[in-house]
Amino acid sequence: MSNTNRSGRGKNRRNSAASQGQGNASASRQPSQSSRPSTRQQGKEVRPQGASLSAVRSKGRARESAPIEGLPVSKNEETVIDIIGMNHDGEGVGRANGYTLFVQGALPGETVRVRVMKTKKQYGYAKLLEIVKASPDRVSAPCPIYDQCGGCQIQHMSYAGQLAWKRQLVIDNLQRIGKLNVMVEDAETLESNAQNDNEGAEQRVHDDANQITGPATSEVQMIGSNRIRLRLEGVMNEEDAEQGIRVLPTMGMDEPWRYRNKAQVPIGATEGGLVGGFYAKGSHRIIDMESCLIQHEHNDEVVAKVKEIGSHFGISAYNEETGRGLLRHVVVKKAFRTGEMMLVLVTNGRDIPYKDEWIGSIREAIPHVASICQNVNKKQTNVIFGDETRILWGRDVIYDYIGDVQFAISARSFYQVNPVQTEVLYGKTVEYAGLTGKETVIDAYCGIGTISLFLAQHADQVYGVEIVPEAIEDARSNALLNEMRNVKFEVGASEDVIPRWKEQGIEADVIVVDPPRKGCDPRLLETILEMKPERVVYVSCNPSTLARDLRVLEDGGYRTVEVTPVDMFPHTVHVESVAMLVRDNYRY
Repeated sequence: MSNTNRSGRGKNRRNSAASQGQGNASASRQPSQSSRPSTRQQGKEVRPQGASLSAVRSKGRARESAPIEGLPVSKNEETVIDIIGMNHDGEGVGRANGYTLFVQGALPGETVRVRVMKTKKQYGYAKLLEIVKASPDRVSAPCPIYDQCGGCQIQHMSYAGQLAWKRQLVIDNLQRIGKLNVMVEDAETLESNAQNDNEGAEQRVHDDANQITGPATSEVQMIGSNRIRLRLEGVMNEEDAEQGIRVLPTMGMDEPWRYRNKAQVPIGATEGGLVGGFYAKGSHRIIDMESCLIQHEHNDEVVAKVKEIGSHFGISAYNEETGRGLLRHVVVKKAFRTGEMMLVLVTNGRDIPYKDEWIGSIREAIPHVASICQNVNKKQTNVIFGDETRILWGRDVIYDYIGDVQFAISARSFYQVNPVQTEVLYGKTVEYAGLTGKETVIDAYCGIGTISLFLAQHADQVYGVEIVPEAIEDARSNALLNEMRNVKFEVGASEDVIPRWKEQGIEADVIVVDPPRKGCDPRLLETILEMKPERVVYVSCNPSTLARDLRVLEDGGYRTVEVTPVDMFPHTVHVESVAMLVRDNYRY
């Protein structure tokens, strides 16, 4: 049994490298990958079989450029600098006589001694040698090989500090790239204003409880929508509008560890058998690990058992350079709500030695696995998945929930890796949409329909559009699974499909976009401005392209009211945001 590629929402569907793990960058840097720090790793570095150490070390080595004259610092010079900020990669930013230096591992507010490693005309890079004065936000990273992995970039920063920095990162992008007016509020003022908003919203719930008529509307959702209603009444006042966009505190996790529901582990080999873990920074050297602090514990257990059982049966590991060997990756998916698990063995060929014995041993050792699949990838590529997926045992899908919506998850279908924060993100999206059960909503990058189905619980009709046909198949299946008949999905580019819908008489009250990291297609932004919905809700995984696109929408007659950062990937530099925009002449 096989299935075709199942793509995810916009940020994953257009870049197969991001959704399917192309190369080391996605294995060690991107939040969609499983290569993460551990608590009990062996910390042993493994070269691909047959590759010489010199070949591995020389791969990708850049030729050094001639020194630049006239700079205040030179290569290999040691200096003491103050760290005044942190860039989007999590590197501390300091200045030596006005010259900018980026320092990995340094935090804002620290004084550090560094060695200059690389210089360019406008900036350079330095290595942290000593912390002269530590930041109050500095903590000891709990991962023993945190410095080797690269999957988490800011474990050395307190979680409260991470949340504050991510909010500031969003603000900085809105101001610097979008040239947008952001309301200046400190944390205490923000908390006080939010409390006042919620108290006013609670009163509105009692005053006009019948205002929202959606079938699945809870009191919490009503309070959220009424809070937005009060906010809009204020922001539409010209004097209040001059105060700018309110950026709320980052919505973090109560327990920011063990949050990932998917592991994608590259496999290598040593004389002792199979190893697997993650790629070391800037290389394809596999660092063996047994546990990862941001993976669900069951994912770690399954990977460890697969390596143990595979070694027992003499299963060979794939070698990137020679193209030989069988087992390339082990992919594990965990449904947090139902507890079901899926194991995918990515192999360099269809034939698996001792297949029945291997599968039997896996089932015996891991009884909570509901599906065991094989994905065949014979190409000499660093993309994880091939085109063919076979079911070795069990079902072809596992089931999980986000909120009240059930989803079928296949071997290659996209599903958000942090289900706890996904519910937070989608809840904020529904809140900003301000639905009363009477609206028509368009989801412009619908993927497999995750946000569309969330919105459909509160809207009269939802239309989802997605350019990947297989994702639309999944979206329609998930709608049927949940018996939702007020949602329609169509294949195509949003900028082409939405105008066609308009010609058919479909008018959107709200348009929701959740684009890839590159942001919205310019033609889609033009389409939104022509469609003139009352509201636009922008879900972003990249603050810089969010700011760029908000500028375009504001110039076209919309006003950004509020932005909420959401921490989907604790201990990494990545941050999602949800922005609410309304037309200038909007009246609630």
